[in-house]
Amino acid sequence: MQSLPQRLTIERLFANPSLSGSSLREIHPAPDGRRVAYLKARPEDQFQFDLWEFNLEARVSRRLLDSGLAARGTAVSDVQQARNERERTAMFRGITRYSWSRDGSLLLVPLGDDIFLVDPDAPTAPEAIAVGDVLDPQISPQGRYLSYVRDQNLVIREIATGSERVLTTDGGGTVHNALAEFVAQEEMHQTSGYWWAPDDSAIAFKWFDEARVPVIPRLELHAGHAEVVRQRYPAAGDANVEVRLAVVTLAGGALDWIDLGADPDIYLVRADWGRDTDLLTYQRIARDQRTLELIAVDRRTGGQRVLVTERSSAWVNVGDRPVFLEHQDGFLWSSENSGHKHLYRYPLAGGPPVDLCEGPWGIDEVLAVDETAGRVYVSANRDALCERQVYALDLAEGAASPPTRITLADGWHEAEFARNAQLFVSTWSDPNHPPVVSVRDPGDRLIAWIEANPLDDTHPYAPYRGAHVPTEWGRLGARDGQELCYSLLRPLGFQAGRRYPVFLSVYGGPGVQIVTRQWGSLFEQFMAQEGYVVFRLDNRGSARRARRFTDVLDGVLGRHEVEDQLAGIEWLSQQDFVDSERIGVFGWSYGGFLALRLLCAASKQIAAGVAVAPVTDWALYDTFYTERFLKRPIDNPEGYRDSGVFAHLDGLTSDLLLVHGMADDNVLFTHSTRLIAALEERGILFQFMAYPGAKHGLSTPSNQVHVYRTIHAFFSAHVAGRDGTAGGPARVGEGL
Repeated sequence: MQSLPQRLTIERLFANPSLSGSSLREIHPAPDGRRVAYLKARPEDQFQFDLWEFNLEARVSRRLLDSGLAARGTAVSDVQQARNERERTAMFRGITRYSWSRDGSLLLVPLGDDIFLVDPDAPTAPEAIAVGDVLDPQISPQGRYLSYVRDQNLVIREIATGSERVLTTDGGGTVHNALAEFVAQEEMHQTSGYWWAPDDSAIAFKWFDEARVPVIPRLELHAGHAEVVRQRYPAAGDANVEVRLAVVTLAGGALDWIDLGADPDIYLVRADWGRDTDLLTYQRIARDQRTLELIAVDRRTGGQRVLVTERSSAWVNVGDRPVFLEHQDGFLWSSENSGHKHLYRYPLAGGPPVDLCEGPWGIDEVLAVDETAGRVYVSANRDALCERQVYALDLAEGAASPPTRITLADGWHEAEFARNAQLFVSTWSDPNHPPVVSVRDPGDRLIAWIEANPLDDTHPYAPYRGAHVPTEWGRLGARDGQELCYSLLRPLGFQAGRRYPVFLSVYGGPGVQIVTRQWGSLFEQFMAQEGYVVFRLDNRGSARRARRFTDVLDGVLGRHEVEDQLAGIEWLSQQDFVDSERIGVFGWSYGGFLALRLLCAASKQIAAGVAVAPVTDWALYDTFYTERFLKRPIDNPEGYRDSGVFAHLDGLTSDLLLVHGMADDNVLFTHSTRLIAALEERGILFQFMAYPGAKHGLSTPSNQVHVYRTIHAFFSAHVAGRDGTAGGPARVGEGL
């Protein structure tokens, strides 16, 4: 008799070692291309990372810095913890970030209250530099200085002598120097608020004062205590920070304030230096987010001119940084003016740009430029919407020459090139293979494996290979005829003629794609092994699509997303293997909002739903994200009313599980407490789970295990049936 394959458990998803195999993060080749640095999880703790290197000459890997060296000052400050939440690294411990010096001779590694400068050629253990509680440490481009933010001021430290200089002195209270404000961190992916000149002579930095941002008293409930946090949170329609841009010269320390224009109510996206210190650029986006400008500042004369203007009747997306060419008087810039995100070569002197690609596809980002070979390397979705591949574009001919596909394996490729573009580090996966990491030449020929991660009998996932459910892919039509991509897992042990319950996993928010051909959610594998059909669909607004696919969200959120997801539910209901009376929905954050809206719109079609940390009223969410789609509440009151949850609650009759962290500083706990009150007023029964002290991501392993066990138990009781089983074989005694 053949034994049944071993199935996943929720506890095993978060136990050690990682089921994905050797977990590598932050994989960056050295600028000189001699080695590759990366963070590697410990086998005994998949959430604690050490610094490693792979030496391309010796073809060996070794650990450069043990995260256990931090004997003091390992507690993470509240400010750094908030930054970790913004950067989605709050679950990780040990070494969570590092950076190369420009020449590749040193690595800067913050660890606790210390900074380690690691020489990868030195055989001895690196020495720690005690700097105290600082933020955003960097090595200057020429390697002479360390820089960091302490007490809201910008500080530099001469590496050779250890002497410190405080470059700004007004930081404190509501005034911040060289940092990114809340909405810039959360919504613009702005991880730094200062930018070194290439010759170490100056630093451009952001200055902001949040005095005019409303203070929201927020009660954080922890397991053993409660505290009132007075958070400055700019909700939709509120005042943003006052923002300025300055340049400080190291010789003398003089400040030069850059004129950002007559309108003070703007967003400063970022600043970037050109090939030398004569040119500084910055990106300015209007409060209504219909116009973005890339502006050049001549540092010799102080004169300014607009290099690029992006306009949209809906909204403009935050731009990538300009890539300045070394041997030509020009730069590369991505734009969605064609309806797709294409790459253009602009002359610095002015004049029309050259389109480097054309057609109904878009790039993700510029990876490298090889001016000698006349090539630009980009990642893009040209051959498949749900894949990420690397392509080479012709720098001279532009769109007249079709792109060359570099990566050949179907799936998802993350690539980072060395500065000379002669090699790149590839991280590849697909739904059946966990990530593998290799070094490759520009023709995709293998140079060396860093982590081959073979799924053999020694792999942590090996016991579960027999129960792994393959992913199916497809497209279906939206009501306006546009194509919607979906993925589907059939239940383990699928039998024709049986009808199974559905686990509908949604996100749906603008700028995110969840139907991707990469190693994915093992919790969804678990649910498929529990007997569910697992279904995902990318609705209108999802990332990496044409503007006509996303712009329908302008003015109202929730309406078109619900229509598209209902098209998916209708398609599911027509399949002979789906029990249309046992469809449940799960979503987190925007997905939690969409799960609630789906329950309100289609409780007759959806048996139950789980909403984790949901937005319930867009007037409570932050300015930059919300106003991008809905404008200010005063300008679009009906849009806000229709986009929220409360106007639709009378349609909610299905079973609901609401989950929220009680210290969430992103989607504030108020979203759920207001919903609880509204449900109570209507007499709507529901279940609720709150996590003391937890932020938006419920980021501790114990939080994760508990919340997913809770979700599974809820689906077992309210979707699959009260006997705790779904369509597959019963597993007696498991669950909550």
